[in-house]
Amino acid sequence: MDLDHGTEQHPAAPERGGDDRPLGQSVLRGFRQRCPNCGEGKILFKYLKVRPACPVCGEDLSHQRADDGPAYVTILLVGHILGVVIHLVWVHLRPSPLMMALTLSAGVIVLSLWLLPRIKGAFVGLQWSRRMHGFGQGEPATD
Repeated sequence: MDLDHGTEQHPAAPERGGDDRPLGQSVLRGFRQRCPNCGEGKILFKYLKVRPACPVCGEDLSHQRADDGPAYVTILLVGHILGVVIHLVWVHLRPSPLMMALTLSAGVIVLSLWLLPRIKGAFVGLQWSRRMHGFGQGEPATD
């Protein structure tokens, strides 16, 4: 039995050396809530709604499937940040529990609302860069 351990790539996958959609740049553009293709057009409207297409370059963004991923990552990040802040505030300042709960609750809400659309944009950038969920369909194969 002859097993070829794959020098052949999936037809939709970009070549390793000629990746025309760099991951870091795409995710950073998405985090900035900009189009992962051109970096100019805003991809979100109404806080968390993804536009069907980039208003500047026309890149189709309807393929995105961010779903619950951004919410989970936001909760994970805010929870870890909150854990450190609670420890530092309690050890160094010793505020009353009520004052600590009120101020940190406000901080958590603000941080969560600020991070959530940025992380959603980063998810869209990641999916676009890796050609997930239909991104890149209809493009000529790179040889």
